[in-house]
Amino acid sequence: MDAAFTAEQDEIRRTLRDLLTKHAGPVEVRAAVRTTEGHDPALWHRLAQELGLPGLAIAEEYGGAGCTATELALACEETGRALLPSPLLATAVLAAPLIAALGTPEQRAELLPRIADGTLTATLAVPGGSMAAALGLTADNRAAAWAGGGRAGGIQARPDGGGGWRLYGEADRVLDGHSAGFLLVAAHTGGYPRSRTLLFLVSAEAEGLARTRLTSMDETRPLARIELRDAAARLLGADDGTDVCGALADTGSRAAAVLAAEAVGAAAGALEQTVAYVKEREQFGRAIGSFQAVKHRLADLYVRVEAARSAAYYAAWDAAAGPLALAQALEAARIVAGEAVQLHGGIGFTWEHEAHLYVKRAAADELLFGPVHRLRDHAAGRAGLFGAVTADGPVHGVAV
Repeated sequence: MDAAFTAEQDEIRRTLRDLLTKHAGPVEVRAAVRTTEGHDPALWHRLAQELGLPGLAIAEEYGGAGCTATELALACEETGRALLPSPLLATAVLAAPLIAALGTPEQRAELLPRIADGTLTATLAVPGGSMAAALGLTADNRAAAWAGGGRAGGIQARPDGGGGWRLYGEADRVLDGHSAGFLLVAAHTGGYPRSRTLLFLVSAEAEGLARTRLTSMDETRPLARIELRDAAARLLGADDGTDVCGALADTGSRAAAVLAAEAVGAAAGALEQTVAYVKEREQFGRAIGSFQAVKHRLADLYVRVEAARSAAYYAAWDAAAGPLALAQALEAARIVAGEAVQLHGGIGFTWEHEAHLYVKRAAADELLFGPVHRLRDHAAGRAGLFGAVTADGPVHGVAV
């Protein structure tokens, strides 16, 4: 493994950081989350057209840049540093890889170029709000529990007799679900005896689809409830025994690496603001950053951030390490954000200061993609550290 970044990768990081510094400061972020879309459409268009951000990891034949997960992780580290609200995660990290992996040639040619140029956004909707389990991050996603089971619950799919499908059910906590141009919906079909989970494409204009934006802890992560009442849908790919759960797990591992980099960016942003503040805030006639106790706390935070960054970069190279890197990054983000509030003193507890935004991002991400202890437990179980692994999780005390 060559840990050095190429000139092109460094340029992606520098260009994006410069742009976000100018157009995605705290004032702009607060304004963006209050828009109907939950992000700044003009800035998203600029990121797509000038930097090609949503198409970084999409193949060149579909209008993308053909880069690897490393470039996407570097970009998301910068968006995390700014706490940028955007459809990048839902569209480029979750939906696009599944379309590339499972879609028919016609579906890939129809959707991926529009995703790459930023004219189409997308998201993944799974029943029960169980994103981490569906992506195989905290549990074996071949178990039926996350999808609601085959007899009832979850989202059910049935053929409409004309070559299409109809979906019935609902999904909570769908990332950018209220604004995405189309939804990638996980649903059951085949009835109870032969139930299987497939992915379906649902247009934002589909009849029978209702979308409600939810009040979320972190406004920079807009969430929505999706209700499907005999909504028209198309099957993603072909119903030919394709391993959908395997594709979801593969996407989850790569997404975990990108999410880890984004969490590292948020932790680094909180730490940088805290360091700047303790250099200015004076107590007893001197900057509080000159006190040894404060220096020790900041040094500990720096080590946490750098360790999490190393894990995230390694996971971008080896996706199998994604869940563990994500656990380390989420933990670092939570601890750094909490310490940032403390070291900012009374101002850190106010709504007017942005310190609380980092706390909310850390907590919301752990709720959506964690928690940390389950990420580590599942990774340990898969590695066979504590025994055999079943569909319901690791069986402790059983030798492998």
